[in-house]
Amino acid sequence: MGERAALAFAVGTALNLGFVAVEAVYGVVGNSIALLSDAGHNLGDALSLAAAWAALMLARRAPSGRFTYGLRSSSILVALLNAIILLIAVGAIVLESAERLVTPEPVAGLTVIVVALLGVAVHGATALLLSGGKRGDLNVKAAYAHMAADAVVGLAVAAAGVVILVTGWVRLDPIVSIVVAVAIVVATWSLLRQALAMALQAVPDGIDGARVRDHLAHLPGVSAVHDLHIWSMSTTETALTAHLVMPGGHPGDHTLAHIAGGLQERFRIGHVTLQIETDPEHACMLAPDHVV
Repeated sequence: MGERAALAFAVGTALNLGFVAVEAVYGVVGNSIALLSDAGHNLGDALSLAAAWAALMLARRAPSGRFTYGLRSSSILVALLNAIILLIAVGAIVLESAERLVTPEPVAGLTVIVVALLGVAVHGATALLLSGGKRGDLNVKAAYAHMAADAVVGLAVAAAGVVILVTGWVRLDPIVSIVVAVAIVVATWSLLRQALAMALQAVPDGIDGARVRDHLAHLPGVSAVHDLHIWSMSTTETALTAHLVMPGGHPGDHTLAHIAGGLQERFRIGHVTLQIETDPEHACMLAPDHVV
């Protein structure tokens, strides 16, 4: 997605920061905890977009003597940080909403409706900008999920504003805030799990490690596979290292390139390092599965 993603993050960050300012001001003017809590959440989203944008730029940095993979993994750290920040924001929203349920205060229903609908437009536009890259990059996927969820939440807040305007039932405002918090948790939890797994170098979602091992084990000339590792170099790139025992001798560079191409085509593993061992009688120190 490259340049398009960078532009989407830049425009999305600007739109959302502007909307946060508007929502916070009118949240105070309208005395709406739903708007204020959503403004806090949207500030987190705007900062998340900015951080994801920065990670995208850092990921393009060339490798160096110290950072031999470049700074690709910064995208994983940003995805993890963004998920944690959102979950912390949920706690603050729920706490304030609980206080308003016990001690309700007047709410300007019309203000809530107008500002919430403005938010739907902003979040919907940002989600549309990010929609093209949501399948390939966890950061883009996270940003898209947040923006799409925010658009839906904005509709709920606007509906609450209509009910408050018609009925005067002000307790609906904190109730909607709690619903917002639940929606954030639901949208964020799987992203947190994925980002944490990436940070711990787990086999990426969508890749079956057993199938990869089986694929390598059945390659012509391979009698055994060990020291197999598959992990995320970034939110878009996957790496693999493995030892292949080939008693018939080293297969040559052409075969190694063919194996790497097969792993890219079948499993989307693009950074492959293979060590060839030709003597089955000489036990490799890393051969047992429990040795790292």
